[in-house]
Amino acid sequence: MSQEQLAARAGTTQSSISRIEKDRISPSVETLRELLFLLGEDLLLGVKVRDAGIDKTLIDERLKMDETDRLEYGLAFADQVIALSPLPERGEEA
Repeated sequence: MSQEQLAARAGTTQSSISRIEKDRISPSVETLRELLFLLGEDLLLGVKVRDAGIDKTLIDERLKMDETDRLEYGLAFADQVIALSPLPERGEEA
């Protein structure tokens, strides 16, 4: 189907269709859905969980700790991060 034909079916101009095809404008999801429908296609959108690199089992383990143990764990972890940091300690000159 030509741009002119699609534009006529969609009730818009050929130049509008051309701008969309050339990525000069981004149509709304609804406009894209309508244009695809006119072309005999359906727009399908989906989502999936992305691996963010976070081990959720560790979070669950920490939440099972009482507040005092979680605080001690957090402080020990922070001390370890500071000790391994390549940055000078506070109060030291670079």
